[in-house]
Amino acid sequence: MWKRLAMLWALVRGDARRLWLALRHPQSPGWLKLAVVGMVIYLISPIDLLPDFIPVLGIVDDLVLLPLAIRFVLDRLPDGVRADIGHGLRG
Repeated sequence: MWKRLAMLWALVRGDARRLWLALRHPQSPGWLKLAVVGMVIYLISPIDLLPDFIPVLGIVDDLVLLPLAIRFVLDRLPDGVRADIGHGLRG
């Protein structure tokens, strides 16, 4: 179980870093900022798919949906931006 959590953390951390680089990229599309604002609002909003006061399950939806949303947004970036942020992680 701990190995899976460590792998999930590494994946989310890498995707979050790519998202940060994409936000700072000069050719990033305008919808990207709106998508990130939406993710932040969902994270801090008291209205969730599963309310946070439900033990364990209330946090699980955030732990599942936010990484999926980040990956969804990253997969829809223009090819040039995606290539540049991929090089930015290696360099």
